[in-house]
Amino acid sequence: MLVIENFLELVKHRRSIRRFKPGPVPEGTIEKILEAGRWTMSGNTVQPWEFIVVQSEATRKQIVDSKLDSHNENYAIEQTRLYEYRLPPLRSIDKPPSFREAPVLIIILGDRRLCQAESMAPNLLSDGGRSNECYLQNMANVTQILHLAASYYGLGSLWVSVEFPWGQNIKAILDIPQALDVHTIIALGNAAYQPKKAYRRCLYKITHYEKYDMNKFRSRPDIQKFLINLRKHTESAYLNLDGNK
Repeated sequence: MLVIENFLELVKHRRSIRRFKPGPVPEGTIEKILEAGRWTMSGNTVQPWEFIVVQSEATRKQIVDSKLDSHNENYAIEQTRLYEYRLPPLRSIDKPPSFREAPVLIIILGDRRLCQAESMAPNLLSDGGRSNECYLQNMANVTQILHLAASYYGLGSLWVSVEFPWGQNIKAILDIPQALDVHTIIALGNAAYQPKKAYRRCLYKITHYEKYDMNKFRSRPDIQKFLINLRKHTESAYLNLDGNK
């Protein structure tokens, strides 16, 4: 029997882990996590995802090393922002990828060709193209489910975003067809530290009833203050690895 309190506990328990213990994950666990992902909801049930499980140390090293070019490019771009707004991992040019020690990498692939299942009208009538938005929502859905499943089985995980140039490098390493996107990587393994409590906005401030409560609307200065404070909350997760993201 499903109990909502258990689900809430699972959601609150999940953390972004940035340092992993060596050694394999328990046998059969990866398949159970992927099975949870297989049942993720998607628009028109198109299920645009596929998974590559990488456990070979040599291949994992190739993938980590292949990130360096895009990291250097991202670092250069990030320097154009005020220091307090910069992402902590991109404040230093020589910061190694935080997922380098993870014993398992799940490469989440997306197939945009399945967007053809969407109605044509959103492409013509909505700004930006609704089909593309639905595709990205589908991919985010499956990524979230995989993270929750990993947490359920007592494993640490990290959501690793993949920029296009890095994705091209990964395709070459793993023989991935050009028709598919390298959407996300999930680094998986046993956490090497105990993460701290996560930071989240309180429910009262983000909930409205019947109509939008303008008393809760945040001005530009409010947003700027929030982003600077957010960096302070998450900085230790990136730099000191206490995992409060």
